[in-house]
Amino acid sequence: MLDPIVNLFARIFNLIGQGIGWSIALGLWPFVAFGKWYTKRGWMLKSGVGLVVLFIIASYVYLFAITQFWPGYDRDYAQTYATETGTPSAGTTISGADDSAKRCQQSSIVQATADLIDFNVNQNTWIPSTPFAKLGFFGIPWKNTPYFDNKAAFQLGINKALRRTTIELVDRLGRVRGTSGINQNLQDARTSLAYDEDSWYFSLDPFGFRTTTQSNYRRAQKKLAAFNQELQTCVTNFDARPDNLLEFFDRITKDIGSTSDILRTRMEASNMGWFDPRADDRFWFAYGELYAYSGILAAARTDFSEVVANRNLEQIWVRTEDQLRSALNLTPGIISNGHEASWIMPTHLATMGFYILRVRANLVEMRDVLDR
Repeated sequence: MLDPIVNLFARIFNLIGQGIGWSIALGLWPFVAFGKWYTKRGWMLKSGVGLVVLFIIASYVYLFAITQFWPGYDRDYAQTYATETGTPSAGTTISGADDSAKRCQQSSIVQATADLIDFNVNQNTWIPSTPFAKLGFFGIPWKNTPYFDNKAAFQLGINKALRRTTIELVDRLGRVRGTSGINQNLQDARTSLAYDEDSWYFSLDPFGFRTTTQSNYRRAQKKLAAFNQELQTCVTNFDARPDNLLEFFDRITKDIGSTSDILRTRMEASNMGWFDPRADDRFWFAYGELYAYSGILAAARTDFSEVVANRNLEQIWVRTEDQLRSALNLTPGIISNGHEASWIMPTHLATMGFYILRVRANLVEMRDVLDR
């Protein structure tokens, strides 16, 4: 009576084994073919080719190291920016009576943004512009394989949130309404973060030498730090008004809404389960975005502390942060993009999309409270 069920599982595991075997064989085929060719050459050619092969092996070892180890990664890092109730809003005068001695509260949003840039390009190697990552696997882009692309997607997801945040800092938060001047440090930071994400020292299109992505992002970090120094001495502004917070929520909800659509599109395009080579980069891109917003929103609760207290947003805001933290617990070893009704191959993209929509729903609710 149980024979059909046993046979079904046997066929399933047999197909999985065959798929893994084909993947390994496909990956090893170039090396097997090269080994046969190499053994038939003379010693001079072997020496030259051997040096090239050693360089390639060393390059892949380096690529493995920078993509598999994530220094500074901490799912609880957002707690750094969450302060106790009663902390002054960003830009509020906290000491000093005359202009020379006056001190104002720095912005936690700006600090969190600068720290995330530091995490991306100083504590870690910026993967998208690394030559060995750009070359791919014998010409096949890593994003079309299951290997070496997760960290790059994670970093790009963080960068998407940082770009949105710097835009809002320039347009609304770092100035007094629309009639005041734009802060130059914030403008420079936004421009630097808008730079190409995959630029190295040299480019073929356009041909010539270029400034690297990392250099531009480090410049953005310095400009954000300079803005906070200006804010501390009260020579610039941070406008922590309810309508600015409302607009900030609006932009974030649209930002993560577009990411949920990226997940949906991939789910509709494929249901290959564990064998979908593009599911992992979509997942880690969304994960990186939520990772960044977990810190930025915790920082925003500090910067807008008076608005939070006056509009009774504390409880729902904390719930939103908890949901973001719960999403960061979702770190499967292999990303599966199976059918939504499947009980054999799960769909991690749908799970991540669910967390995104939960966070988005809470942001919309807080936005509605501010709009009353």
